[in-house]
Amino acid sequence: MPMDILFIGGTGLISTATARKLIADGHQVTCFNRGKSESRLEEGSYEVILGDRKDYATFENTFSDKTFDVVVDMVAFSPDDTASAIRAFKGRCGQFLHCSTVCVYSGPPTLIPTPEHEPFHSIGGYGKNKIKCEEALFTAYEADGFPVTILRPSHSYGEGGNVIRSWGKHETFLDRVRKNKPVIVHGDGTSLWASCHVDDVGRGFIATIGVDACKGQAYNITADEWFTWNDYHRIAAEVAGGTFDPCYIPTDILREVAPALTGGTYEIFAYPSVFDNGKIKRDTAAGPAPYTGQTVSFREGVARNIAWMDENGKVADTDATPAGPYEDSLVAVWRSGVNAALPRMA
Repeated sequence: MPMDILFIGGTGLISTATARKLIADGHQVTCFNRGKSESRLEEGSYEVILGDRKDYATFENTFSDKTFDVVVDMVAFSPDDTASAIRAFKGRCGQFLHCSTVCVYSGPPTLIPTPEHEPFHSIGGYGKNKIKCEEALFTAYEADGFPVTILRPSHSYGEGGNVIRSWGKHETFLDRVRKNKPVIVHGDGTSLWASCHVDDVGRGFIATIGVDACKGQAYNITADEWFTWNDYHRIAAEVAGGTFDPCYIPTDILREVAPALTGGTYEIFAYPSVFDNGKIKRDTAAGPAPYTGQTVSFREGVARNIAWMDENGKVADTDATPAGPYEDSLVAVWRSGVNAALPRMA
């Protein structure tokens, strides 16, 4: 049966993939956002409400006389955002999907693959704020039956975004490997990583819709396919038609000499980042759109991502940015001097 579904946000990678599939399945989709980011949904296929969710009073008043079967909150980044959403949609939606993140348990995991009952131990501000959002939502569920379902994606990629790398400027990565330039990799490149194409992430969001067992629950929705950072870079380089020439530099040195290019290595890139998706598969098995797991391999997905970037001029010239020549010089110094500087044991 067609549903009336609201996206708070609606222009990001996950939003677009999820909304596009819902529209194709005949549902009525409305997106609430500021109208400042380009939408990749087909014009005329959805409704738009313009506004700023940070203007909490106006945001809540906008929805005071509206009801939705499902509300999908893609842009709650602080507990104040979530508190406002609870006020706005309490009693006005059948189900509330909150996009959280696996960063709620970033840092050294206690279990690999990491399940949903992993203790919260985020080491970054983004994850800590998402924890507060989740806690507010679970409190509202337990106190008043607020019909929340929490989704925790990890690295979600695809058409509309960059092919990321573990260190350096994401937008210049493909240009570097196509020019056969060395690519700095933090550590030794053997930490585990999983990248999930947004089409599969969107399928996970949709699978929980209308499933009573999913209310009051949190779910990982990440890739089933794992690889090392070395394999990640190698596959992306091969698909791009380039060469992966890694230059391994210890993370603590990269943080010291180039902190602006090293953000991810402080948190999610620093530790094994693979997750157990068994819970969402189990709880949606009897639902209208069961989630059975990853369907888009990284090699297929990154090929689609690269094709989109090429078609839309999103591959930046590494030589035309300050970070590119800097990476060249850092590689040259590291490769020429590091061995000579190390003491030798007789």
